[in-house]
Amino acid sequence: MENSLPLIPAKRYFTIGEVGELCGVKPHVLRYWEQEFTQLRPMKRRGNRRYYQHHEVLMIRRIRDLLYDQGFTISGARNKMQELQHTGNGDQDHDVSLLESSADLPEGDVLLQTYPEAQASLDKHAQLDSWRLVRHELNEIRDLLRLDF
Repeated sequence: MENSLPLIPAKRYFTIGEVGELCGVKPHVLRYWEQEFTQLRPMKRRGNRRYYQHHEVLMIRRIRDLLYDQGFTISGARNKMQELQHTGNGDQDHDVSLLESSADLPEGDVLLQTYPEAQASLDKHAQLDSWRLVRHELNEIRDLLRLDF
């Protein structure tokens, strides 16, 4: 079912309405899932407006797949998400997002010699990818600090 979902545009933040359209879920369902899945924490701005980042959109798609396509219950999906997070398989979404962001870039020495501006573009994307990895690690540290022992 995920194949019928639209591609995620290259944006930094998404509104709850945009995420609903990208994931095939109504906004009230997204607000409910925020209560049930602690990993899902969109940024809130003035007036409690929610802004989701790319990795959160991917997480919502994974939750949707677990609930709607694989038939998990809310608690089963929650446990599966926590299991994936602790085993490190939760990074697959992050890796997919990195591949999606650079999938349209030219590759190979011949192309780089023919299109010198492609090297600058590749360097820029490599720098962005490293920043994404740092952000991902910081989010993991933040999650660990929020755990109740």
